[in-house]
Amino acid sequence: MTKISPEVEIKMPMEAFPPVSADVSFIYDSFPKYKLGADNQILEEPVEENQGPSLKDVIEQEASNLSDQHKRISVRDLASKFDKNLAAAAKLSNEAKLRDVASLEGHVLLKKLRDALESLRGRFAGRNKEDVEKAISMVEALAVKLTQNEGELIQEKFEVKKLVNFLKQASEDAKKLVNQEKSFACAEIESARSVVLRIGEALEEQEKASQASKPQDVDGLIEEVQEARRIKLLHQPSKVMAMEYELRALRDQIREKSIFSIKLQKELTMSKRDEENKSRLYMLNGSEALGSYLQVQPCSDEVPHVSKCSIQWYRLSSEGSWREVISGAIKSIYAPDPSDVGRILQIDIVSNGKKLTLTTNPVQPVSGLGSHVESLLRKSNADFNVVISQMNGKDHSSHSTHSFNVGRMRIKLCRGWITKAREIYSPSMQLCGVRSDVSNAAKALFWQARKGLSFVLTFESERERNVAIMLARKYALDCNVVLAGPDDLV
Repeated sequence: MTKISPEVEIKMPMEAFPPVSADVSFIYDSFPKYKLGADNQILEEPVEENQGPSLKDVIEQEASNLSDQHKRISVRDLASKFDKNLAAAAKLSNEAKLRDVASLEGHVLLKKLRDALESLRGRFAGRNKEDVEKAISMVEALAVKLTQNEGELIQEKFEVKKLVNFLKQASEDAKKLVNQEKSFACAEIESARSVVLRIGEALEEQEKASQASKPQDVDGLIEEVQEARRIKLLHQPSKVMAMEYELRALRDQIREKSIFSIKLQKELTMSKRDEENKSRLYMLNGSEALGSYLQVQPCSDEVPHVSKCSIQWYRLSSEGSWREVISGAIKSIYAPDPSDVGRILQIDIVSNGKKLTLTTNPVQPVSGLGSHVESLLRKSNADFNVVISQMNGKDHSSHSTHSFNVGRMRIKLCRGWITKAREIYSPSMQLCGVRSDVSNAAKALFWQARKGLSFVLTFESERERNVAIMLARKYALDCNVVLAGPDDLV
């Protein structure tokens, strides 16, 4: 048997659904789709949207573009860029306002829908009531999600306002910068224009002056050429040659007279010194030149011998305002050092409580010595044959020949394979002419290799001795070391 139940049709009163305002606008043209997940959670199905990137992505993209391009765009482009970004930010702000309106309308719509479902829940029973309650729970979940979306929208709105303010300030700064650069450019253009005008005026004046002076220069050249031709016609070649011979003879006579005058001055100086020495007890004997030696001698047999006197040699400054003690020069014989060239020497002699001072003329150099030293400087070292006269202040018994090698970095004294001393240039090293009373003082030098080791070396000639001293001092100076005698001022 088939049971037939009568069809029951329930008609819902239309007034149960409150009317929706006609001015409500929806963002989407269809109602979003939802489904229930675990624990009756409402999940929204993804909806394909073709509305482009989000507001946050747009803000990050614009900020990165600005940071990448602000160093390589011009001021005018920067201002236009800020204006475009400002317009885009205003557009985004307007869209955010529209979203605020839509969100408000969504809340109104959900509230009306929930009120309608609440009114239906009291009229239905059974399964229909459960459906209505499920719809109410879905509406409440939609309200919660709409609230969350509103929070995100408020955050995006704050960021948009912040970006708008930043772009406004940047646009104003860019406009100020554009105006400033424009004023600077105008000033530079005006300055360049004035410079160009001045240059043009100067060129015009120069051109006028050259045009005015050109005929005068031509006339002057013509006059000079005519005068030269006249002089050439007046003077024959034989007369010109005779005048040249006369001029040459006059030059020779002037040279001879100047040499004779210098000789007379030296003789006058010597005679004056001899007259002064006649009235003195002691006198200096020897040539006042490098390569020789000076010796103190008594003027008569009645005065004490120089060995019984106290002697000290001095080196005067070029102006003669002060004098320097030559340490160790306390004997009657002194051989000038290369550092004494051009200087005046003095000697104080104390005898029987009386002090006597003798003064020399400036020490004269040796011709050709400087050029010989310059030629040796091109080599890495130079060898000289020497004999050791003293070692550490004591006479040396052996008179064999040794090699004194002066190099760029060190000085070496050896005999064959046996090395007496080999030292690099250092502040403790000393090198000067001998200052003791030894034979052949003009050929001897004093060398302190280091503290506790010193030599008095005798060279084959005075020239080699002076060359060795000058060469060693040149090499030492390249090593930032000054070679001098004991207690010398350097």
